[in-house]
Amino acid sequence: MQQRSPMLKLTTAKPELGTINNKRTPKTVAWSGALIASLMILPSIFSGTPALAQKAERGEISYGELIRRTDKGEVKRVELDETEQTAKVYLQGQKPDTPPLQVRLLNQNTELINKLKTKNVEFGEVSSANSRAAVGLLINLMWILPLVALMLLFLRRSSNASSQAMNFGKSRARFQMEAKTGVKFDDVAGVEEAKEELQEVVTFLKQPERFTAVGARIPKGVLLVGPPGTGKTLLAKAIAGEAGVPFFSISGSEFVEMFVGVGASRVRDLFKKAKENAPCLIFIDEIDAVGRQRGAGIGGGNDEREQTLNQLLTEMDGFEGNTGIIIIAATNRPDVLDSALLRPGRFDRQVIVDAPDLKGRLEILQVHARNKKIEESVSLEAIARRTPGFTGADLANLLNEAAILTARRRKDAITILEINDAVDRVVAGMEGTPLVDSKIKRLIAYHEVGYAIVGTLLKGHDPVQKVSLIPRGQSRGLTWFTPDEEHFLMSRLQLLARITAVLGGRAAEEVIFGLPEVTGGMQENRKLEYATSIARQMVTQYGMSEIGQFCLESPNSEVFLGRDWMNKSEYSEEIAAQIDRKVREILIQCYDTAKSLIQENRTVVDRLVEILIEQETIDGEQFRQIVAEYNQVAEEAKLAVPN
Repeated sequence: MQQRSPMLKLTTAKPELGTINNKRTPKTVAWSGALIASLMILPSIFSGTPALAQKAERGEISYGELIRRTDKGEVKRVELDETEQTAKVYLQGQKPDTPPLQVRLLNQNTELINKLKTKNVEFGEVSSANSRAAVGLLINLMWILPLVALMLLFLRRSSNASSQAMNFGKSRARFQMEAKTGVKFDDVAGVEEAKEELQEVVTFLKQPERFTAVGARIPKGVLLVGPPGTGKTLLAKAIAGEAGVPFFSISGSEFVEMFVGVGASRVRDLFKKAKENAPCLIFIDEIDAVGRQRGAGIGGGNDEREQTLNQLLTEMDGFEGNTGIIIIAATNRPDVLDSALLRPGRFDRQVIVDAPDLKGRLEILQVHARNKKIEESVSLEAIARRTPGFTGADLANLLNEAAILTARRRKDAITILEINDAVDRVVAGMEGTPLVDSKIKRLIAYHEVGYAIVGTLLKGHDPVQKVSLIPRGQSRGLTWFTPDEEHFLMSRLQLLARITAVLGGRAAEEVIFGLPEVTGGMQENRKLEYATSIARQMVTQYGMSEIGQFCLESPNSEVFLGRDWMNKSEYSEEIAAQIDRKVREILIQCYDTAKSLIQENRTVVDRLVEILIEQETIDGEQFRQIVAEYNQVAEEAKLAVPN
């Protein structure tokens, strides 16, 4: 037992493993050596166990005792094992389940054999050599098999590493022989024009003879362009679900690697697989990751991204054509794409997937409301009117937030209250702790009421939706305006009304509390930036000033490879001074108008502030009704004054 303790200590110690880049570290080597050494000791340990077991075994008799019992006729049968020099003795009248007696034999057992023959005792020779050899083989296998398994493990890891190296340039596109996305065109709403364009692509794949009979050819590529969340990827899933042809999907960023040439190799491999499964569809999401403009710019022209783009251009429309392969790509940055990628023959169609209008928002809400419990009193059309500018993803998130609020409040169905709270959460953020009645709360109330009343009194401004003192996000008070109709074109009157309303909050602070009490928080900074931006665009881009009908500045674009690093000045210093002067005049004029409106309507402003502090929130309809009642009383008072 003293010889076994070192082995036990060695094998039970907790090894520390470590690998770096799939290579064996010194800790791993030491652990492996200790394991192999301990396994090699096992045969010698187990080989000594039979002797120990024999010593511990009970029921042994001496050789002389066996002779005496044989003479007395007590022995029934004897099994002699010459290999082990032992004998098993079975006595007369012994029960079947009683183990035989063990006897240690001599080198020469002639006397015993003669006695057994004389007394007619059944005896025979048995050999344990075969069982001993089997035990020895088993003991050897106990350390050989783990060693072989360890070697196979290392071989497998090295083969995986080599196979990964060989597949480095293979395409990572997900392939489906028949894409079962679970999305059809009926599940996509709000983009009817885009659906009609893409429906033709599906018809091309299903019934090409309808178009080839009149000489039409299948478009090679369709580019989906639109803001994030408008449903470009959802449309691609619908095309895959409707077409019923082999479908490859990949992201543009999966082509680009650190090593030069890998992206081009993956493009070649992708189109090779597509040709083998033609007709088929290839969907490349966020293609601007690989399709940005080439050129000197601020980087070199011989980099990995440009080689990948060159290979993509060649595969789409190069010396060898790709018959039966339609490429669908999606991006929200069409301005950065290379012109060679956008030409007919590569992307023959550009489908605009824009934010939905009122009808589109209503259809999207109807789609997402199918699996939700909504009270019958909730009007989806009213929700659609209140959410201008929302994309399909925004509307889906809106109904999901309303469902979460319904479950949190333990209600059975979504009500208009949850819808309104969800809109506020999506637009402005999570609701904060209400303000304590103090000077700060009153100042914020005057700020929000000033913003709302100036927007309400100005012609051309959107009607107010809600005024609230409940903090949301980083804002301590909020005012919402909802347009009556979609604004695709903005007149000069509407732009000036927006600037004046934005400055209405600061104007109310100055009129009520005086210039020293005017605040300049984060929300106010954003409003001033917004007002200044509109005024500058009116002067430099829209030609709405005395400077003239000129476009003096183009919309700013972000710097990227292929564009100029520095924007060149498009006008002289004299014109720049005139621009600054006109922008300042517009802002000062709008601010003065806002202060005049606050001063003329001071009574109703004070009344609205008191109601807002008491209720925390004033609905748009109630707000407009109070203002209308005050104006009516003021008109009657003017008429009652004698001339």
